[in-house]
Amino acid sequence: MSSITFTDRSNPSLPMDRRRFLQMAAALASVALSGRPQAAGLPWPATFPGGFAVLNLGAEKSAPVVRFNGERVLVSGNQSGWLAMVGIPLDSKPGRAPPVSIQHAAGTPRVIHFTISDKHYDSEYLTIKSDHMDPGPMDLARYEAERAHTQSVLRIYSDSAPASLLLTPPCQGIRSRTFGMMRFLNGQPRGPHNGMDVAAEVGTPVVAAGSGEIIDIGDYFFSGATVMINHGRGFITFYAHLAQIDVKLRKRVKAGQRIGKVGITGRTTGPHLHFGVYLNAAAVDPGLFLPWRAGHPVLAYLQS
Repeated sequence: MSSITFTDRSNPSLPMDRRRFLQMAAALASVALSGRPQAAGLPWPATFPGGFAVLNLGAEKSAPVVRFNGERVLVSGNQSGWLAMVGIPLDSKPGRAPPVSIQHAAGTPRVIHFTISDKHYDSEYLTIKSDHMDPGPMDLARYEAERAHTQSVLRIYSDSAPASLLLTPPCQGIRSRTFGMMRFLNGQPRGPHNGMDVAAEVGTPVVAAGSGEIIDIGDYFFSGATVMINHGRGFITFYAHLAQIDVKLRKRVKAGQRIGKVGITGRTTGPHLHFGVYLNAAAVDPGLFLPWRAGHPVLAYLQS
C-alpha cells in the first residue's frame, strides 16, 4: 500500500498534478471517521518532521491495529477502506521512515514504509528568568516527574473516533510560526518548539479546539496551568500557560467550549497560549489542522 502525499508549494521538489490533488482531496473527504461520510474531511497530509503521513491500508471488515515507533496510530474509515494517520516526530530524519506495523484481525502482521521529506525550521533566541533557565535539584526532579506523567498521558488511545480532524482556533490572538523552531534560551540551545504560540492578553478566553474528554489538568513547572484533551485514537490537544482553568478532569467538552483563560504561568516570556497537537504521542504542527487562511500552502496551490 502507498502513502498519500500532497504538494507544498514552498517545496517544489514535491510536484503533484492539480487534478490528482483534487481527486485525492475528494477521496479523503469521503472517508468516514466513524463509519459515515464527513463533510469536513481530513486535513492535508505533510510527510515531513512535525507533519504526518496518510497511509492507505485497504479494505477489510474491521480496523487494523497500526503502530509507528511503538506507538498506536490513528486509523479511520470503514470496511470499504481504512486509512492510518501517522504523526512524524520533529527529530525524524529525512528519507525512509521506520517501519509502520499493521496487525490485521485475520492474517499475519505486515510492515509498510513511507518517505519523510526534508523541512527547514528557523531558530529563535529568547531571554527568560534565570530560575526557570537553570532549575535547582528540587525543580529538576519535579520537571522529570511531570515530563514522565505528560508522556504517559500523550499515549492514551481511546477507541472512539474524533468528531473531526479539522480544529477550531483555540483563542483569538496572533498566531506565531514558532512550531519546530530550534530555541536558544539565554544563548543556550534547547529542543525544537513543539507547539504554536498564540499571543493574546491575559484573560482572553481559551476554547476546546475539538470535542473530546479532559484527560489532564495540572500546574507544571514549564507549561504552567495546563489542560489536555483527548479527541480519540491518539489525537490529543494541549493548552499551556493558562491563567485560569474552567473545566474538570474526565469531563467531556464540545468544540468551541471555554476551557480557561490565557495567562503567563510557567516558563514564558509574556502572556500567550501554547497550543499543541499530538498524533501517536508525536507533536505535529497545529497549523495543519486549523482552518485554511491566506498564505496557507494548500490554499495557495488551489488558487494558482
